Amino acid sequence: AGKSMVFLADGMGGHRAGNIASEMAVTDLGTAWVSSEIETVNQVREWFAEHLEAVNRRIHLAGQDDEHKGMGTTLEALAFVEGQVIYAHVGDSRIGLIRQGKYQQLTSDHSLVNALLRAGQITEEEAEVHPNKNIITRSLGQTNEVQADIQALELQAGDIILMNSDGLTNMVSTTEIMEVLEREDLTLDNKSEALIRLANEHGGLDNITVVLIKFEETSEAETQAQEVS
Repeated sequence: AGKSMVFLADGMGGHRAGNIASEMAVTDLGTAWVSSEIETVNQVREWFAEHLEAVNRRIHLAGQDDEHKGMGTTLEALAFVEGQVIYAHVGDSRIGLIRQGKYQQLTSDHSLVNALLRAGQITEEEAEVHPNKNIITRSLGQTNEVQADIQALELQAGDIILMNSDGLTNMVSTTEIMEVLEREDLTLDNKSEALIRLANEHGGLDNITVVLIKFEETSEAETQAQEVS
């Protein structure tokens, strides 16, 4: 069917519990995707709705004992079907589009600080240094039914998708990210490594995961994922 999917999950609830939650999400969804018969954008939307809720319930149940209390994970998922990317977003990791030298953030953080910012209660400058910056308002593993943002985008040749955990964007500005991505002397793989190195040089206070995907005319998506703890 020529279908492909990429996941990014950033776990929370203590190091071990967070690792378990993120691994459950990626493993469960990956296994379900491989065995699915998906050919259209609408089928991907339905698949997301069904399987994100299933993994949400599973992580929530696993988090009932004391050792794993409150564990959960953010999730970014990208599916490439019919020349489009369909993406699902839960939490404060991000998906961005780089098209013709410009960066556009496709997702809106599910975080307390972003809610305050959108309500006009704080400024962007205040949001940058807010003490509750790490509090997220949606995740997989919660009691309530998961509310994922699911969108589709028509791709153009040369488009690059950047998917990253907050460990990158809390440390590196959009301008700095674009300076790396526009370098013609670096491969896609080198660029993801350079972004992680930059985040670490700026303090590297969190796990940093970066996924870069370049869309070619042939609808083959070239993917490079880098993760550093």
